[in-house]
Amino acid sequence: MFLGVDGGGTKTAFCLIDSAGTIRARALGEGAYYFADNATGGVDHVVRVLEQGIGAVTKAAGITPADIDHAFLGLPGYGEVPGDVAALDAAPGRVLGHQRYASDNDMICGWAGSLGAVDGINVISGTGSMTYGERQGHGVRTGGWSELFSDEGSAYWIAARALNVFSRMSDGRLPEGPLAELLRRHLELASDLEVIDVVLNRWEGHRSEIASLTPLVVEAAAAGDTEAAAILTEAGRELALLVDGARRRLGFSPDETVLVSYSGGVFRSARVLDAFTTALKSSAAEYELRQPLFEPVVGAAIYAAKLAGTPLGTEALATLRSSSNITTTEDSHDDA
Repeated sequence: MFLGVDGGGTKTAFCLIDSAGTIRARALGEGAYYFADNATGGVDHVVRVLEQGIGAVTKAAGITPADIDHAFLGLPGYGEVPGDVAALDAAPGRVLGHQRYASDNDMICGWAGSLGAVDGINVISGTGSMTYGERQGHGVRTGGWSELFSDEGSAYWIAARALNVFSRMSDGRLPEGPLAELLRRHLELASDLEVIDVVLNRWEGHRSEIASLTPLVVEAAAAGDTEAAAILTEAGRELALLVDGARRRLGFSPDETVLVSYSGGVFRSARVLDAFTTALKSSAAEYELRQPLFEPVVGAAIYAAKLAGTPLGTEALATLRSSSNITTTEDSHDDA
């Protein structure tokens, strides 16, 4: 029995599978982002989330944590504060009661799910953005340097640029398009300057609140707003650059075909996905873009089996594929 855990800022998913590729149980818990915008209790919060979720999923499967052969836990923020890694590594053991597990950043769940844990690169764009790829057992991350100076192509990045465009439209530095009125109505602004109070004071600059404006950018682009459309197109190109960086660092040779997939809510935008696809096709590198095979939490369970030295075979993966409801736009790495 293999346990996959896909941690996120708003929710944490749990999935148990067996060696035949049957999903034995699922559970959903609260977010495990231990240094979120609002205090959540640090690593102890992660332990509480794992206790509740592992308790629920093992109960549903009629087993105990001792029956789990191996687990992989993708935790948001893992590795970004070196001093916390040891505590995060130890947290699952406090719940499982054994050491048959591995922990790492939740970006690995997206890669393992989208590509079935085979060599290649997955790009994630939710609230934040990053890529993770593997080649011959070597893993590389690109992006995810925080919203203050990175996270290109993410929902936060898109929304922050939209707010800049709004300010320019209000000033007359840009012709006003549909985006301006959509933001005014959504934010219920008495005056355009009130956007400062909303974002900086009421929202306290929280990235999740800012990122939530991205659907308005998509709506504005569909209504003919050229500035909104340009933001989404540039987002797709930036995400392709993350893939290019990962490919180079992984050492793929020019004649190797690199499998690429994607996950995260930003890819709901056809304009972003089209720009991303076009950029990859125009690259000198040989990319093969694939739709995600599995959702991230199932990918985590597949990776657990691989780490245990008993990777799922072709037949088991086919069984899993037929029973898994793929969620390509899951908020994977909404904490990138």
